[in-house]
Amino acid sequence: MLADLQLIALAGAPKEICGILFGRDGRVSGYRVAQNVADDPRRHFEIDPATLIAAEREQREGGEPILGYYHSHPAGTVKPSSTDARCAAPDGRVWLILNGEDAAAWHSVDPGEIYGRFVAMKLDCADAKGQTAAK
Repeated sequence: MLADLQLIALAGAPKEICGILFGRDGRVSGYRVAQNVADDPRRHFEIDPATLIAAEREQREGGEPILGYYHSHPAGTVKPSSTDARCAAPDGRVWLILNGEDAAAWHSVDPGEIYGRFVAMKLDCADAKGQTAAK
């Protein structure tokens, strides 16, 4: 799964790619690619609200739980940015950041060690399956 996401990140560069991670207890069971609808997708990401709402609805109806989100930093490190921290709710969800080569996972909490919002974590995502959201 991580290799798949790295390929998606490389293909999407120089724009940031993004999507939703499904699973529980730090284990990713799947992911969904979402369109980045940010005003400047080369510098920021915003998951398409329709994709996010659909995933939340599916979760409420007994579907796979949302574990968190992923996005890329095409020309940067896999450490959260101050912009990531301002946009992240302290809800304990996972933020996976990748750049086509490296990846790192973070819990979004308050208070966090990085920008007061993120704490590094281990994430198991070796066998997860992905799907592309309808556009």
